[in-house]
Amino acid sequence: MQAGTGDGAALQVSNVTVRFEGLTAIDSVEESVAPGEILGLIGPNGAGKTTLVNVMTGFQIPTEGDVLLDGESVSGVKPHALRHRGVARTFQAGRLFREMSVVENVEVAGVGMGLRRTTAHAEAMELLDWIGLADRANVLAGALPYTDERRVGIARALIQSPKYILLDEPAAGMSDLECDDLMGLVKQVRDRFGCGVVLIEHNMRVVMGISERIHVLDSGRTIARGNPTEVQANPAVIEAYLGKG
Repeated sequence: MQAGTGDGAALQVSNVTVRFEGLTAIDSVEESVAPGEILGLIGPNGAGKTTLVNVMTGFQIPTEGDVLLDGESVSGVKPHALRHRGVARTFQAGRLFREMSVVENVEVAGVGMGLRRTTAHAEAMELLDWIGLADRANVLAGALPYTDERRVGIARALIQSPKYILLDEPAAGMSDLECDDLMGLVKQVRDRFGCGVVLIEHNMRVVMGISERIHVLDSGRTIARGNPTEVQANPAVIEAYLGKG
């Protein structure tokens, strides 16, 4: 399903502003992602990308504006409650329990969603098999290479098949070959789970290669929205990334 079609299901921010002690982190931002859609969120460092994702996932209450989940306001709803309602995310730093095994890291997310331990374990193993890490299920998470940590984070976010998943810089530090694998994985996530995907990413090859629409922030404000071709040709985007010379 593409944005603006179907039954109105979407994760949406409406005229959202966030201020921290007078500093405006994001300013009057509007956007939505529908189930089955991949939306890229890009911008220079400090543009407000992570703040916007924090708002969309309940980790930050907007100063102004609203967050809507399938048409219902969820501003102020706690992250764990939004997770139960189908909004999942990953984090830049991974946030794995390094002294626990890979499968336990995924399993604990299922238990947190209310699953019995045996059910959570079975779903965790199914996800690890699908994502290509079943053979490392009993390895300590702290012993994983960086790219596998990212994949475990994605598997953990996919427990109980979320309706929306927000990925915070999943390609950071990856080689070109690893980025190619990641691009395939994100598309498979969308296709298998039917979820809407918001992708925050600095790697332009990744975000332009898999996003259907792209939203560009700079200094907290929206400077461009459109498909990859439109965004790449936008003078404001070129200036934000390359400067005025």
